[in-house]
Amino acid sequence: MFYRPADGHGLPHSPFSAIVSPRPIAWISTRASQGDNLAPYSFFNAVGYNPPKVMFSGDPRDTVANARESGVFAVNIVEAAALEAMNATSARFPRGTDEFAAVGVPRAECLQIDCPRVDGAPATLECRVIRILDLPGDDHMVIGEVVGIHLRDDCLVDGRFDVTRYQPAARLGYHDYTFVREVVELRRPKEPR
Repeated sequence: MFYRPADGHGLPHSPFSAIVSPRPIAWISTRASQGDNLAPYSFFNAVGYNPPKVMFSGDPRDTVANARESGVFAVNIVEAAALEAMNATSARFPRGTDEFAAVGVPRAECLQIDCPRVDGAPATLECRVIRILDLPGDDHMVIGEVVGIHLRDDCLVDGRFDVTRYQPAARLGYHDYTFVREVVELRRPKEPR
């Protein structure tokens, strides 16, 4: 099968997000004049290492608007145990609704930025907005520099952040998710001489 996205696929559901999977989930928390906000984004990833940078992309509603207004956001990593709460925050609440309170997610304050974070998340990245790009269609890409990192102590094993300790949730296509429960180490080949 081949299709051009502009022409449609003819299938009952779009396969695009199933093809680009698994995708990590950023549970983005923001604070702005409308209040605190918490929402999941699976169009998210790390995009640079020195300094560390991340991006997320979505429609211009609360999260993008809050990041634009405040200049900061926090990426909370979603563990298997938080999947239901994360999903509950994806509801279309009226603007200004505090999703932390509405869903019962515990919050703590970030240390480097004026922003809430998910208390007890396996990891949280405190970010300052570098750029917001308006993409074709209704999407906006927010790029942030990571200025602070929280790691939950029980996830550190022998000096390494062990994802099997919390089993990160990842988004597949449709309404499907998966969890990282197994890790395979594969070292890069040595450079030829």
